[in-house]
Amino acid sequence: MKRPAAAPAAWPLSLRLLALIAAGYLAIGVGLRLLLWYRFGVPAQVALGRLPAILGSGAVNDAQALCFLLLPLSLLLLALPRGWQGPRRRVLLFGTFAAALFGLLFLAALEYFFFEEFDARLNLVAVDYLIYPTEVVGNIGDTYPVGPLSAALAALALLAAGALWPLLGLERAHPAHRGQRRRVALAHALVAGAVFTTGASVGTASDNRVAGELAANGPARFFEALRTNHLEYPAYYRTGDPERLRERLRQDLGRGGGEFRPQAQGLARAYPARAGVGRLNVVVLSEESFGAEFVGAYGDVRGLTPEFDALAREGLLFTRAYATGTRTVRGLEAITASFPPVPSESILKRPGSERIATWGSVMRELGYHTSFLYGGYGTFDSMNAFYGGNGYEVRDRTDMPKPRFANIWGVSDEDLFDYALEYFDRRAAAGQPFFSIVMSTSNHKPFTFPEGVPGVPPRGGGRAAGIRYADHAIGGFFRAARARPWFRDTLFVVVADHGARVYGAAQIPLHSYEIPLLVLAPGRIPPAGVDTPTSQIDIAPTVLGLLGLPYQAPFFGQDVLHWAGGPRTLLFNHNHSVALFRDGHLAILDLQRKLSCERYEREAGSARRDGDRFIPEGCDPDLVALATAYYQTGYELFTQHAYQ
Repeated sequence: MKRPAAAPAAWPLSLRLLALIAAGYLAIGVGLRLLLWYRFGVPAQVALGRLPAILGSGAVNDAQALCFLLLPLSLLLLALPRGWQGPRRRVLLFGTFAAALFGLLFLAALEYFFFEEFDARLNLVAVDYLIYPTEVVGNIGDTYPVGPLSAALAALALLAAGALWPLLGLERAHPAHRGQRRRVALAHALVAGAVFTTGASVGTASDNRVAGELAANGPARFFEALRTNHLEYPAYYRTGDPERLRERLRQDLGRGGGEFRPQAQGLARAYPARAGVGRLNVVVLSEESFGAEFVGAYGDVRGLTPEFDALAREGLLFTRAYATGTRTVRGLEAITASFPPVPSESILKRPGSERIATWGSVMRELGYHTSFLYGGYGTFDSMNAFYGGNGYEVRDRTDMPKPRFANIWGVSDEDLFDYALEYFDRRAAAGQPFFSIVMSTSNHKPFTFPEGVPGVPPRGGGRAAGIRYADHAIGGFFRAARARPWFRDTLFVVVADHGARVYGAAQIPLHSYEIPLLVLAPGRIPPAGVDTPTSQIDIAPTVLGLLGLPYQAPFFGQDVLHWAGGPRTLLFNHNHSVALFRDGHLAILDLQRKLSCERYEREAGSARRDGDRFIPEGCDPDLVALATAYYQTGYELFTQHAYQ
């Protein structure tokens, strides 16, 4: 007697794979959040009681991301020919599940290490790094056990897929009919479209930045950053009447002196000659990740920076100096152009950055030769294009072919400084005063250094070794420079491009932005401490004030050594957020025209990260207007090619 045909399965195994992979991704998300909370959330005061909300919001965010991550697989199952049954289909489903599981596990590991470095999910930094795979892939390979980790994750994925092998054989008995596959793919596409149209990530009801990062989905954050990498400021941020904002900005900038020129739209101000040290050479050492938290002159007791500490006793030490951002390009933007850190990308990497007002353009007007010397390949972060397009003579790793040591980021600081000394010898011999910005690279993962440096292991020493080596190289540079005839005719600036990393729960964690800033011209400028709050955008006008030479520029910074205008204005950027800080109050502008305000209290003299307190408060309309004026006007002047 003929048996009745088996009823087709409502959910054939090929379609169940979607559910299995989805469940695996959600489970990995829970595990990753718990691990991130334990390792990084607890130190950032994310209480245990917040975990349910974080996990709930995180599950919703992960489910939204799954709509897009699994869509290619849905379309693949739809496209499989009817004849693809039996062993071939079984192998395909096995390989698909194993590859998907490996990818999800590898992504989780990547997110963990990224969070360890940046206290955040994948963001604009990840997008920037993707653009420069040579340095980034090499850095990852030198820093992390990519091979062993990949092998372990691949083995785990194969074992999990192997457990499904017997079940995959049942697919032949109950294959997914094309109509079923079409309905699943169509429903999936409709849900993905709806999420794309209406779905924003779900946050947590918390003013703790790290809690929000824990709840977020890494891939979703990455693609959001990719989409907004070169966003238009007026479309996303708080704006106001341009004329009124410019007038408000001119009032604030006018507190620092200078006479505004008659241009209706510009901010150019003329500064007369004053008593100063005269036409000295100017050399700026921009030190990679040299945060104030590591420096003895700023209160650290580990003895990591004896060379800088000794130099600090010879010059002007700015005890309350801040970076404008957390990336090298932000530091260079501020130092070079005295320009606010407009969201979301630095002007170094934006189209139209050539022939703008910079410190170098002012110095050339004063008769100086200008240069930019970089230890890495200057194509990274468009450094060569920016400086070359603004009249600087550019030298990078390609001009240093035989260094004693180099890693993926560039030549060692000692090699860079040796090259700089020889370069300055040639410039001095030409009889023209010179101005140069020198950007180092060594204090960076993978933290590998030349052999034989006292207290600095060649590898494995981490950030402490990076700081020790950077300090060692600074000391060597100054010892060699003192023997040069041009040393007594040179003003030196030693400053960090940014701090080591972002710490803390605050949206703009100000303590992370504290950097060392030292200006010295032995025999010309007496040593002193400067307690006036100072930003990187203030360095150019402050040094120009020390020289005492007349100049004209539209700089957003101020000469802090001649400051008599009341509370200082400081500007900050973190990922998509920008902020203005004045007199203990912080106005923060964010995407979707969001606005928040906080009062900042720091435990006096504390070197601990938990010395910061950020207390939400109502917004002062004048402070908000001023913040809007700085960022909107900066963006408009740059995009209208009016920053001249």
